[in-house]
Amino acid sequence: MTTPAARQRTPGWFAPADCSLDDFRALVETPTDLAAYPFADDVRENVLVYGPRAYEAARTTAGRRAVRAELGRALLDGPGVVVLAGAFDPAVVDRVSVVFEAMVAEQRAAGPRDGDFFAPTGENDRVWRALDKLALRAPEAFAAYYATDAVAVVAQAWLGRGYQITSQVNVVNPGGKAQEPHRDYHLGFMSDRQCEEFPAHVHGVSPLLTLQGAVAHCDMPVETGPTMLLPNSQKYPAGYVAYQQPEFAAYFQERHVQLPLVTGDAVFFSPALFHGAGTNRSATVRRMANLLQISSPFGRAMETVDRDAMCRALYPVLLAHMASGWSAQAVENVVAASAEGYAFPTDLDRDPPVGGLAPASQADLVRAALAAGTPPEEVGTVLDALARRRDL
Repeated sequence: MTTPAARQRTPGWFAPADCSLDDFRALVETPTDLAAYPFADDVRENVLVYGPRAYEAARTTAGRRAVRAELGRALLDGPGVVVLAGAFDPAVVDRVSVVFEAMVAEQRAAGPRDGDFFAPTGENDRVWRALDKLALRAPEAFAAYYATDAVAVVAQAWLGRGYQITSQVNVVNPGGKAQEPHRDYHLGFMSDRQCEEFPAHVHGVSPLLTLQGAVAHCDMPVETGPTMLLPNSQKYPAGYVAYQQPEFAAYFQERHVQLPLVTGDAVFFSPALFHGAGTNRSATVRRMANLLQISSPFGRAMETVDRDAMCRALYPVLLAHMASGWSAQAVENVVAASAEGYAFPTDLDRDPPVGGLAPASQADLVRAALAAGTPPEEVGTVLDALARRRDL
């Protein structure tokens, strides 16, 4: 039987034998130059930190484009990870945390659940599909939370328009052990043998289809185990195979960094960045984060989400907020976080591209209804017709 190390190098494909720790170290140990990122406030442990100055710049059309360009460059060619300090209003986060805690309590009452990716059953608490669960349980809280502009700016910076948010609540309880270092979805959820079945250029495409994020729902000093990060590791071409090799895992343990966070801070990073949740060494802090996986409209999201139900629950809330003076950007951010922003796939016999190259997306219909002040019951009819056309 051929061992992984003995496999022959084939141009255009990656195998464990192609992974060089020396080459990896040369990339990872590159310092981050703050001067190269004019909208950033600081560099901590090689990680760029952004704050109110960048958020204020993003209020203008030209400033927003410049901030997005810088964030995209930081995620692709820079350290691969950014902290958005104070991205969320702590009071809004606390309001949402109450809803998340109720979800966790209900799951615990129902008994242990298998299926956490990187933690033993019962050690931590994870709520799947937190996005639509929050929208249906607490649409007002959802709207206040996802109106946050920082999420929209960084999502657009990495993925462009039509991005799709999914969300999973993750609670690491006192004593919860660290995850193994890993890359994330898509290729990050495969064995090294499975990764080898995709050509090298796909290894470069995969991280461009997803943006990973985490919103701090409590203060997270280092002892609580905030995410372990290895800046610059996203730049290693064979990384989806390499992170599964013992010498790379050992190097991660030696070189990773952790940044303390406070409620409302958010971390966003390329899914190709080597990372993992840290050990919670505190005695009392249940470290809660809302894990955001934001997908390109051109890829497949990890979770299925009932966006039709979300639109119906959120529409009257947004209509009322528009009447009360919410900004157009805040409303747009909530629509982008909830409605399907891409027209495809669809049944083109029943849903033809009339008046353009693509049919209207769900988000397009919601935007048009909001602009016209369409009553909620009529919007329900519009969404029913869309579902019939697309056989949903």
